Parts: sequence; structure tokens; C-alpha cells
Amino acid sequence: MAIALGGLFNHALAAAAAATPNGQALQVVHWWTSAGERKAVDVLVSRLSEENIAWRDAAIPGGAGLGAGKVLKSMVLAGKAPEVTQLNGVIFGEWADLGLLLELDNVATPGGWRKQLFPTVWSLVQNRGHVVAAPLGIHRINNLFYNRKVFARLGLSAPKTWAEFERTAEKLKQAGVIPLAQSSQAWQVATLFETLVLAESGPAYYRSLFVDLAPSAFADARLTHALLRLRALKAWMTAPLKERPWTEVARQLADGDAAMLVMGDWVKGELQAWGQSADLDFACAAVPGTADYHLYSVDTLAMFAGDYSHQPAQEKLAQIAMSPAVQTDYNRLKGAIPVWRAPDLSRMDSCARASWSAFSKGNAAQAPSLVHRMATDEATKDAIVAEVQRYFMDDKMSESDTQRRLASIARTISKTVKQE
Repeated sequence: MAIALGGLFNHALAAAAAATPNGQALQVVHWWTSAGERKAVDVLVSRLSEENIAWRDAAIPGGAGLGAGKVLKSMVLAGKAPEVTQLNGVIFGEWADLGLLLELDNVATPGGWRKQLFPTVWSLVQNRGHVVAAPLGIHRINNLFYNRKVFARLGLSAPKTWAEFERTAEKLKQAGVIPLAQSSQAWQVATLFETLVLAESGPAYYRSLFVDLAPSAFADARLTHALLRLRALKAWMTAPLKERPWTEVARQLADGDAAMLVMGDWVKGELQAWGQSADLDFACAAVPGTADYHLYSVDTLAMFAGDYSHQPAQEKLAQIAMSPAVQTDYNRLKGAIPVWRAPDLSRMDSCARASWSAFSKGNAAQAPSLVHRMATDEATKDAIVAEVQRYFMDDKMSESDTQRRLASIARTISKTVKQE
């Protein structure tokens, strides 16, 4: 891993060196590298270019930003912080508290961001009364994608309950189709798991687990049930499971080798980039038990202050990110929904409208993704994700042992916070 990260770090530095010395240019570290993600990023690149500002790409491959986070820290420590970086979740506060992020109040205040943004998003980009990031879009993670042609051929409809899911999966298996596409990569396993926790319990209990880290919550029977379902779903996956990028898992769905996939709506953006149609090739439904809920992740861009020489260009990018046209076009290609409270619903497909409707219900319906950094800090997230993958891959591990391990993580974190 050290060699791989070293190569990525050198790649990012090379991108910085390529910046035009006499023109305005912003180096941007991010992990939007798939076909759909690149199309969405190109919306920003093109619009920025119209302002005579170059986007110097420092894309770091790796699902869930695992490599990008490490590379970013290395760059900052080396005194080579990029002008712009993709940052998702509560990590904003850590960077902002160090005084490293550019405050975007000069754009947010006259732009009326507070009134335009969903309250959850407005709170996310705040730190000590200042705006420290520009939000781009909201992803819904509790989606069940399915292959329309496979379902039509077998006379199936989207399962709304787990009992229906089991019956559907059995028919698919009998027809020689893999019912559920899945990778054994830790973040992908944990993404499925956090969705199952939400389905079993709802947002309030979900937050007690992954936001409050209440040790007692980890002993709850609802967590036991979610773990049992996670393991039971292995019966409908390829055996043995292999570590594969999420794009390969999505390809399995697109090709009809697998019929269903539980994943964030970035999958929709990818399928569309491959020429797939939501009307003909695939469809999106809520995971059983989660139709009223929204397990969310928010795409954002943060700016490093540095010597403030890039501030005008950075503020222009923030303004662009929040403009109506970019909000619409970026999210249509990315698969997400705009961060605005009142977007143009006529420009959304049924999957996006369902996402917007669920998120609009407010805090009672919203659950911040653990895996995608919305719920807690990086170290806690990594520890929980590792335990979940360990349980998933090792059938000898019991639910009670896993719950005790998770509760121990929560107690350790709580003690550390109190000592600080």
C-alpha cells in the first residue's frame, strides 16, 4: 500500500506542477474517476473554463475515497496542499479547526445559501459560524437497482418487502441468474450493512449507533437482525466473493449476469454513461423497509487557504458549484440530486424524485452514511467497517461476538472524547 500511495502522491504533485504559471489554475484532488463521475466533473471543468480558470485534475482512484484521503494528508504535510479538494462529511471540522480551509462566506452570504440549501446540508458545510465547503449534490445510498430486461423476462417486479426479495431471489437463482451483485471490498460490504441497519430500525436507532456511538445500542436485537440478514444475503451472491471495484459490480448488473444491486445512486450515473436507459435497461427502487428513509452522502468541494493568492478563483468555483445550471447538470450525470431545497423536479427521473422526496422529509427520515464519512470520524468509521467485513467473510464469527467488538470500539471512542 505504501508504494501505491507513493505513486498516487507523485501523480498528484505532477498535476500541480502542470498548472499554467501565468494563468489562473486550480489543482483539484478528488476520487471521481468512473465514467459517470468523469462526465459530471466535466460540467464543472467546462463552466470553470468559461471563466478562464483551468481545472488541474489530480484524480486519485479508489472507491469511497480511501486512497484520496491518505494522499491529501501527505500533500498537506509536504507543504503541497491543493487549492481544491473533494471532502465528504464530518472531516470538514478537522481541517477547518486547523485553520487550513478557505472560508466561503463572501460567496455564501450574497448567494443566499442558507435559504437555498437543505438544513442538513447547510449544517454540514458550517464550521464555527463560517461556510467552509461548497456542496454539489446529495446521494441516496439505500437503492435497490435491478435489471429491467431480466425482471421482465421472468415476470418479476421490484420487491418491497424482504419476503418478496427472498421469493424473487429464488426465482432468479433457478433461472441461472445471480440474484444480488456484490463485492467483498470492505466499504462495499459495509455499505450494504448500513442499509440493512436502516431497514431494520429506522433513522433514530441508526444515529444512536453510528453518530452517537452509544455502546448500549450495539447490544440491541435490531443490530443482531441486521447482521443475520447481511450474512443470509450471501446465499444470493456469487460464491466465493471477490474484491472488485464497484464499477465491475455495476457492469455485472448492466450485462444481466446479476439481477439486483444495493448501492448508492452513483450507479445510475455510471449506467447512463455506458448508454443504459432507466426506461429500458435498469430501474431503481428503495431497499425493502427503507422507502421512507434517505441514507445520504453529500458531495462537496473545500478550498485550502494557502497564501490566499487563489481566493478569487476558488470563490468563483464555489459560486459555479451552487449555480442552478450546474446543480441540475452535474447531478443528472452523477446520479445524485441537487442540494437546493427547491430544484427543478421536471429535470429529474423517478429515482431522483424519490430521493428528493425522502430527503425533503427532514431529520426524521435522514440517516448519515457511516461508510461515506457523514456519521463519524475516519478512524471510527474504519474500525467499524473492518469489523463488519470480518463478520461477513468469516462464517464462524457469531453475531454476539461482533456486537461486543463493536460496542468495545464505541466505548473506546467515548473514553477518548471525554479525555480530550
